[in-house]
Amino acid sequence: MLEKLKNHIKSEFDLEFKDESLLLEAFTHSSYANDHHQARHKNLERLEFLGDAVVELCTSAYLYDKFPELPEGQLTRIRAASVRAESLAQLARECDLPQFILLGKGEEMMQGRERPALLCDVFEAFTGAIFQDQGYEKARQFLSQVLFPKIDHDDFSHGMDFKTALQELMQENGEVKIDYDVVDTKGPDHNRTFYVEVKIEGDSYGVGQGNSKKRAQQQAAKKALEQLSQKQVGDQD
Repeated sequence: MLEKLKNHIKSEFDLEFKDESLLLEAFTHSSYANDHHQARHKNLERLEFLGDAVVELCTSAYLYDKFPELPEGQLTRIRAASVRAESLAQLARECDLPQFILLGKGEEMMQGRERPALLCDVFEAFTGAIFQDQGYEKARQFLSQVLFPKIDHDDFSHGMDFKTALQELMQENGEVKIDYDVVDTKGPDHNRTFYVEVKIEGDSYGVGQGNSKKRAQQQAAKKALEQLSQKQVGDQD
């Protein structure tokens, strides 16, 4: 198992562990360690504890840099949606990590390899192992491969209210008129794509698209925030 895992992470993420015991520990569930207690296997719980903090820190730093205009409350909601158990379990599956988990017989029979909470723990433990073996920057690079693009693509949009963030930002100093107009629709009724333009005081700040008007509005607001953020950076330069 360890050799296959090493080959997998090398080919997929360009990772090579200096301390391979950390890699094994990250994929050893407590049920397996208990079933093989004489071998004194370490289980993933300590690395999961570490990885939980690493994932949150890296994600916080990424969001802080990406959305300099967003208030703390909105950043917190985006982060919570991005690092919740279901999101990280999805990443574990997409990284093909479940096949390498060492489970006890009982946990295997109960289909533990498919449980979101367990997969989340493994993803965090693996991230913690990367951090412990190679440091913060390598852990951040791993997350930039597998997690941050999903934030960019709005895959965790259930936690992101860009319309509210834009409204709060623009109305800090008084009322500002923000309009969302449907400028185009494409596709059949059962699979329609909406295109919505956002205007602030009559000026266009971007067009968003989505399979509903609400989603397209959120995408338009996101583009407006990104444009405002770029403008702020440009003004500082």
